[in-house]
Amino acid sequence: MKQPKPFITLKRYFLPARVVNLCFLIVMVCSTMLTWREVIVLQGAYVTSQRSELGNVSNALDMQMQSAVDRLLFFRNSMQAALQTPLGFKALSSVQQAFRLLRAQAQWQIGFDNTRTLPIYGVSDDFVNQTALLHRDDERLPDELTMAMELGYLFRLSANASMLPYQAYYISRAGFYISTNPVQSEEKIIPTYYRLLMRPWFRGQQQQENRNRGVRWYTDQAHQGREKSGFVAVSIPLDYQQYWYGVLVLSFPVRDINRLLVKSREGQEGGQYLLYDSRFNLLTSTLKEQGTVSGFSADEYNLLLADMEHDTVGGRHLGSRYVSWQKLKQFGGVLVRIHTLREGLTGDFGHISIALSLLWLLFTGMLLFSWRVIRRMVNNMYSMQNTLQWQAWFDPLTHLYNRGAFFERAKILSEQAHAENLSFAVIQLDLDHFKSVNDHFGHQAGDLVISHAAGMISNTIGEQDVAGRVGGEEFCILLPGSTLKQAVRVAERIRARIRGKEILVQKDITLHITVSLGVCDAAENGDYDFESLQSVADRRLYLAKNNGRNQVCFTDGEPKK
Repeated sequence: MKQPKPFITLKRYFLPARVVNLCFLIVMVCSTMLTWREVIVLQGAYVTSQRSELGNVSNALDMQMQSAVDRLLFFRNSMQAALQTPLGFKALSSVQQAFRLLRAQAQWQIGFDNTRTLPIYGVSDDFVNQTALLHRDDERLPDELTMAMELGYLFRLSANASMLPYQAYYISRAGFYISTNPVQSEEKIIPTYYRLLMRPWFRGQQQQENRNRGVRWYTDQAHQGREKSGFVAVSIPLDYQQYWYGVLVLSFPVRDINRLLVKSREGQEGGQYLLYDSRFNLLTSTLKEQGTVSGFSADEYNLLLADMEHDTVGGRHLGSRYVSWQKLKQFGGVLVRIHTLREGLTGDFGHISIALSLLWLLFTGMLLFSWRVIRRMVNNMYSMQNTLQWQAWFDPLTHLYNRGAFFERAKILSEQAHAENLSFAVIQLDLDHFKSVNDHFGHQAGDLVISHAAGMISNTIGEQDVAGRVGGEEFCILLPGSTLKQAVRVAERIRARIRGKEILVQKDITLHITVSLGVCDAAENGDYDFESLQSVADRRLYLAKNNGRNQVCFTDGEPKK
């Protein structure tokens, strides 16, 4: 039977040769598009890896600096406690007697057991009287001397308790000081004391210079451009009963920070680190060729400065190098990482890039294997998408479940608890006055507060409990197997830990935050529906807010303070 004319026309257009050519064209186009997408994904993964490696080093450095701030606050609190309640040990009272005998000498030192505590170095009454910054109050001096001896004990105990070496000082306005760096000879006491007085960390803590009496960071500007020189220092004034006694200082030599950066490069695929202060002056670098100073030309330097004015984390391709940076939370510094093209080609990403180029050539040159290569590329893409899929479940700022994932998890857990007739409690939590944090300190400070709060929530709840961020500053916690009483105890621990945490939001500004919490459980009404339970907890949360905030409310009556 003769075929109709339309079928003959279709057969002509679908000849095997034309079908093969069309398939080849499709394969070539698809393979090129897929390869290009792989290039984009690979580039994104490379950028992420560079920022991740930089972030690890930056966070390690920030943790060391934050530890220094915590230690400095501990020293100050201990000294204030010692001034309030002086110890009556015989050795401490001997310090006062020794001082009365030595105070007229030009330079002196007092030490009893240098294996347990540090000696006190001092100058004469005449030196103190001739210096405007100094003041020797005979009524306060005995307690300050015994306090200084106790501080020397704390200094020695904590001298080796940090991965990043530091030098600790207490410089008193009464004409003496304590240092973890011992004086080599008595003739150097006066020059050393005078040098400490002239440092910005001391002069900058005068009451008219630091009215908040908070922590301040300083960097040495005298040796910029020289390898492994200078210091980064954090200081805080010691005040008690509205009297300024002196200054506590922790100083990090830049050479030791350099060692930390060099050590951080071990195990990484190349890359050099440069550390800048808040004014983008170079402090130290792991670059071997120090003659280049910053490692950037004038135009590159200006480009980086412009980028860093708007972003705390970023990266930029500069010729054959990829430069990533991250601003440090402490002392306003900036850590920069330089990764060259040669280092990239010899690393894992370089090997992948070369392999990807060869695959693309193989796609365009060998028709018979194109379908196999396409299948491999698609499989690789699916594998990569599956490995990244988990990111859709978590909030990037807090690392807790996001709203959608949390509600899905809550539905499963509530149904499971209902089926097994288990206790099931819900805590709804909201940060108090969070808007004022954003208004006064900016959204970066707000993000830092939310991140700290989420960390304390995660560290407080049990392994079987689930927490999620369900709003801007609002969190929800599921407690399978917990009764209302147990959930209230958990909520109280969360409230107390967040209230007791002092958060450094800017260089010299810290603040405390509070939270309001609403608690309910399924046993109250026999209702295991999560949305109903969350509604009850949310109602009690706002009852806690209406009654003064910083409270846990677990009934529809008065909240628990």
